[in-house]
This record gives sequence, C-alpha cells and structure tokens, in this order.
Amino acid sequence: MDIYQVALRPLLFNLIKADPENLHSKTIRTLEWLGQKSDKQGDRLYALVKSRLQQSFCLHDSRLSQSLFGLQFPNPVGLAAGFDKDAVAIPMWSSLGFGFAEVGTVTSLAQPGNPRPRLFRLPKDQAALNRMGFNNCGADAMAARLAKRTAKPELLIPIGINLGKSKVTPLEEAANDYRYSFKLLKYYGDYFVVNVSSPNTPGLRKLQDAAMLSSILDALHAENDLHKPIFVKIAPDLEWEAITEIVYLAQSYKLAGIIATNTTINRERLNTQILAQTGKSISEEAGGISGKPVRERSTEIIRYIWQQSQGQIPIIGVGGIFTAEDAWDKITAGASLVQVYTGWVYEGPGMIRRILQGLLGKLSENGLTNISQAVGLAANKSGVG
Repeated sequence: MDIYQVALRPLLFNLIKADPENLHSKTIRTLEWLGQKSDKQGDRLYALVKSRLQQSFCLHDSRLSQSLFGLQFPNPVGLAAGFDKDAVAIPMWSSLGFGFAEVGTVTSLAQPGNPRPRLFRLPKDQAALNRMGFNNCGADAMAARLAKRTAKPELLIPIGINLGKSKVTPLEEAANDYRYSFKLLKYYGDYFVVNVSSPNTPGLRKLQDAAMLSSILDALHAENDLHKPIFVKIAPDLEWEAITEIVYLAQSYKLAGIIATNTTINRERLNTQILAQTGKSISEEAGGISGKPVRERSTEIIRYIWQQSQGQIPIIGVGGIFTAEDAWDKITAGASLVQVYTGWVYEGPGMIRRILQGLLGKLSENGLTNISQAVGLAANKSGVG
C-alpha cells in the first residue's frame, strides 16, 4: 500500500462523503489546468510537473506494447469512459501511465444528467454506484475543443470517444443521434464506442437488441469514410443468447471489437445494504454498480466472447480491475486491452505502474516475450454459458 491508500484516500473519501462527485470534479479541473499549461511552450513549471508525474507513474517496456486495429498501444491498461466526459484532460493521461484513454460518454445534445447526488462510494465492496445519466457538454462542444488541439503536439497514446444517446431522443431515432455525434467527432478520435449499455438513460439497454443495434451500426458505417475502428460496449447483465447475437453482429459488420462490460444492475452479494449518503436500501437506489462486484462476471463474458469468436474479435475488458492479477485474468480470458476507473479511484494513481510491473512479472513466469502472447491463454480451460 502507498501513501494514497494509507493516508490520502481516507481523508478525501471522508471530506466528500456527502457527494463524491465533488472530488471527481476537482480532479478533472486540476488535470484540465495542467493540460492547458502543456499548450504553452516553455512553461518550465509544467515541464517539471509532467516530468515528475512520468517518473512516478509511467512504465515503458516494449513487451507491453501492441499494434491493434491500426493503432499503437504502449501498454494494455487504459482509462475507461466516464472519468473524462468532456475530453478536457486528454493531454495528461499518458503522463499518469495509461496506454490509452477513452473520453465521454458524449451525446449529440448537451445534457445535465440526473439529479444529484448520483455517485456513491461503497467502500465495503470496493465499488461505486452511479446514475450520472450521461451528463456532458454535447458533441458540438467536444468537437470544438478537440479541433483546437489539431495544431498541438501529438498525443502519445490512442484516444477513444464513447458515444451515447441523448435522453430526449426517442429510441426509434437513436441511429441518427449516434450518427450526428460521430460525424462531428470522427476527425478527432482514434477509435469510437457505441454505448448502448448504460443503465442510467431510460430504455438505452433496449438498443442492445440485434435489430436496433444494427440500425445504429448501419448509420455509423455510412458515415465512416475515415475507416475509424468502431466498438460496441455491452452490459454484464445480458443473457448468453443476446451476447451471441452481438458477437455475430460484430463479425458481420467487421467491428473493431467489443468492450465488456459496463456497470451492473445486479445487487446480489453486496456487503453494503444501506447507503450512508441517503439512508435508503441499496436495492432502492437506481444506478449501475462498478468495481469488484462486476469483476468475475465481466471476465466470464470476455471468455465467452473469445470462445464464440474463436479469438477473432478484439476485446477490451473492463470491470473490477484493482491489481495485476485482475488484469492478467481478463487478458488471459481473451482481452487484448483492459480499462480501469473504480479501481483507480480506490488504489490511487500509482495503480497503473503496479499493474504494469505485475504484468511483466506474469510474462516472465509464463515464459512469454510479449503481452499479445497472453491474450486468450486461459480462455479454453473452462466453459461458460
């Protein structure tokens, strides 16, 4: 354990107990400020801060790098969508050790999201409950912000953009809603994600149905003249039959891959029964659970997708990653890349470096020379579904 886990995290969690979103907002604003400083040539203070961050949190080793769907990833651990919703901190993510970062979720229309409080920590479960509701400044604002960076120094890691449906858009018009955002942002993202699995936008998960998802993919393909890699992000609560249909769609549309998984609405086996912030039972509180409670289910789904596709569909694994062992389990189940969010909040910024060091140790233990050789290594040792 480092100083963050021993001293800083308890202090911060206690200070923002009433509304953890405050800490998140302060963190993003700080990273945004540092990122803006990077645009000013000759800023010695920023250069010093960035150098110190890289020394503390980054680990560079060619054994961890991969070339996937036309992009180069310096390491397999990325930032999941939801942390940097408006793409304000993208200059900073490589300095914190990430091998890639996904911004958003962004919707075609700016929207405030659900009423606060809407983010809750569940320390007994090393989890979080959120019902943010895709709060963001909208696709137009994100496109304008990213356009200003086209003349800036090249980013060191791939940046993905997660696309969602605006709350006011009817389900039957969802395809055009996603297409509008993609049309504006396709010049600025290295890959794109169709998010149809958040539990916090009414009816959104119905878009995981094969017919409705097909209409969205048709719209994006018609607009994808730049041949950007496109992923679909699925929920951990899907039945195996539905996952099989999505695997088939991914193959039919030649998608770049599948992201498994989003948050879960399952409340079983939680140690937290009453939310301290509201005094209500956890079963009464709307929202999705992230962190350790979703770890095993997401890994199981990764293994299933790998088996169903015979390893032909790239998978980004997310859900409950806190340690190198957690990341290794998802990679050997079939994930080429993994993403973190809740674990990073609990473990602190040093987590990425610790995971990368642990993955290098795993490679040595298994006689492997690079991380690509570990992908799917254990996928066929046990059946699922």
